[in-house]
Formats: sequence, structure tokens, C-alpha cells
Amino acid sequence: MNTSNPPSDADLMDRAIENAAAVRGTTAPNPWVGAAVLGSDGRLYDGATRPPGGLHAERVAIDLAGETTRGATLATTLEPCCHVGRTSPCVDHIVEAGFSRVLVGVEDPDQKVSGKGLQALRDAGLEVVSGVQRELVEAQLEPYLYQRATGMPWVVLKIALTLDGRIAAPDGSSEWITSEEARRDVHSLRARCDAILVGAGTVRADDPSLTTRLVPGSDPQRIVLGQAPPNSAVHPCWEVEGELGALLRDLSDRGVVDLLVEGGASVASQFHSEGLVNEYIFYIAPALMGGDDGRPVFEGPGSATMADLWRGNIRDIRSIGTDIRVELRPLEGD
Repeated sequence: MNTSNPPSDADLMDRAIENAAAVRGTTAPNPWVGAAVLGSDGRLYDGATRPPGGLHAERVAIDLAGETTRGATLATTLEPCCHVGRTSPCVDHIVEAGFSRVLVGVEDPDQKVSGKGLQALRDAGLEVVSGVQRELVEAQLEPYLYQRATGMPWVVLKIALTLDGRIAAPDGSSEWITSEEARRDVHSLRARCDAILVGAGTVRADDPSLTTRLVPGSDPQRIVLGQAPPNSAVHPCWEVEGELGALLRDLSDRGVVDLLVEGGASVASQFHSEGLVNEYIFYIAPALMGGDDGRPVFEGPGSATMADLWRGNIRDIRSIGTDIRVELRPLEGD
């Protein structure tokens, strides 16, 4: 793409952010990184991280730009790697390509990088500008930054419920509470996440396949808390047991960055009560179960008094089909 008016640093980073958005859900355990090169010929060259074993975003853009990298500017959403992993260090390729400037969205909290990539570029004589469009990049890479900083996956709890707060009928049936449009949105959420977890009770009751069949995208790794019946549609899956904190650390070690928890009420209650949920997404249908014998969102006792209510921040509300989608986050510090 030719550009008669050279883009600003912010514009170039915005383009890198767009490139990253296109590959989210395909790169785990690597982060979904975008890059953009403003070549010496005035053209823009795009890059995004490829699936594991493939090139990182910077390398993709560098290879497309070819000799136009001499004296050019590279924007990348995350600090370039400076260590040998499945691929050689991006820092080495950036220096060899002859760039004069590198724009970086955020530093990588991974201990193998953590400022070392930026310093290596500066030591090689390149101008490095860090923090370009930082807030936008931090929002895009939030699960990755959290997982690298804490050693725990970013946990998204998804719940579909009636307007009067029921997730299933007394007989356990729950298909379908929400509209097809909402279910398609859930499949997009699955495609975003590296793995999806349900309880063995949900597998026995609903026999879900937990795929992304309604949208383009990769199926997440399927995880069952407990033992799944041998002929369940969820197979092949990981079957896990034990204390949730330890399980999450193990999943993080196995490369899970973004974990979607889909229930049911017992599993949802465990994650919620232990403070392990980073992002709640509720799909609320304009339907009423009526009575008090339907299945609630959370199983077991709740807050004993109004003073004990859990409170969060609503981050987003939107209509999807006939339903309402609400994104809720814990209050900071909780």
C-alpha cells in the first residue's frame, strides 16, 4: 500500500494493532502480536504472529518489506523477543534489516524479555520509542500480560441465563436459552480463547462439543473438570482434577493464556467464590423461567447480607439478536 502522507507513529501502531486483532486465538502460547513497516519506498508492509512454530509478527513484516527496511520504521505491539525459542530472536533480524526506528506498544513482562529486547535495539544504535498507543495495546494483550505476570491464565466466565436468573430448567435442560445470534457470539468467544473448561456434570447432561462450528476460527483445547464419559462429544480433551489455583497454574505452564469457563452452576460458583474470574460475560435472554426451582447461575450459598454483595464494573452492554450481552469485571484490587 502506497502512502502519500506518511503515517504518524500512532497511525503506524494502530495498523499493527489491527494486524494483531486478525490472528487472536491462533497463536497460543505465543501472544497475538501485530507489526507494520513503513518502508523506505513509502509503502506499508503488514505482519502478524503465525501459529506456533511460525514466524513472529516482526519477521513476517520484515520479509515482506525486503530491502526497503534500510533506514525504515518498524511498529510492533509487543517488545521484540531477544531469546531463542521456536524461532530465532526478532531483535537480531530487526538489527540486520537496517531499521533506523522501532516503535513498541508495551514491554513484554516475560522474564526472558522484560526490557532486554528494547535495550538490545538501543545498544545496536536504533532509535526506540516505547509506549506508543500503550492503552490500546494493553487492552488488546490484557490476557497475555496477565498470564505472563501472574503465571495464571486469564479466566473468562460465560453464562447464558433467563431474565429471572436461571441457567437451566429443573430437569437440567438448557438448550436453548439464548438466540442463535448470541450462540454465534459465544462461538466467536471460543475462537478467541486457547482453551475451554466445563464440569463433568455439564458433559453428562448436555454432551457439548465445545467447537467454533458457527464461526470461522480454531476450536479451543477442551478441558473437563472431572471425568468425561468415554463416548462424549468433548473428546479428545484434557481431564483435570484438584484445587483450582493449582490447576490454573498447570494450565498456564501448558501454554493456556486465555481460558473460557462455560459452567455449569457448580463450576461457575467455584471459580467465582475463589476470586479466579477476570472477566464475566452474561448473555441474558428475554425469557422467564418462573418459580424458584430452575437452576441458578451459582450453586450453593451466596452473600449472607447485602453488605457482603460482590460488586464489579460493567465494561460493556450490547444487544445481540433478542438478547443482551453484559461484560462485567471485578473491581480493581478484588
